[in-house]
Amino acid sequence: MSEQLFREVSPEAPELQPILTGLFGEYAARYGAFFTSQKEVELTEWYLPPRGLFIVLERDGEIIAMGAYKPYDAVTTEFKRIWTRSDLRRQGLALLILQELERRALRAGYQRVFLTTGFRQPEAVKLYIGHGYQPQFELLEDMEVYSQPPHDGRLRFLKVIDVHSVAQAS
Repeated sequence: MSEQLFREVSPEAPELQPILTGLFGEYAARYGAFFTSQKEVELTEWYLPPRGLFIVLERDGEIIAMGAYKPYDAVTTEFKRIWTRSDLRRQGLALLILQELERRALRAGYQRVFLTTGFRQPEAVKLYIGHGYQPQFELLEDMEVYSQPPHDGRLRFLKVIDVHSVAQAS
């Protein structure tokens, strides 16, 4: 039987490179250069405890999924980099990452989660809505609308987390 475990890592850890390459490769395949002009500057220290975190999910010593959070404001964290290796999709791994991030964010003192996904990621939209995240946009049949001005392509979600909601979701 395979063993799965979560492990905290530095966002600069060399062992993250293959899975980060997969993530950014998928973004390029889905969006081309759409988000290139909006590239965010990110600092490693944002993802370091006690206010930030970067975790991986390993199976038999191999990284199969990841996720991170960083401070958004005093009581809100922003989840980032939630991703599962493409050959291991549809096993509930992204949900495991999401739940673990929520548990750890709550322990770190956060009360809310903010996150974004892109307009061409319907599976992520479904995951977040199914796990209690409130869309800060209209759910439309054609999400491509959000790639046009005045929108920036990012679909925003919010969720209040507390002991009850995190325990219920586990």
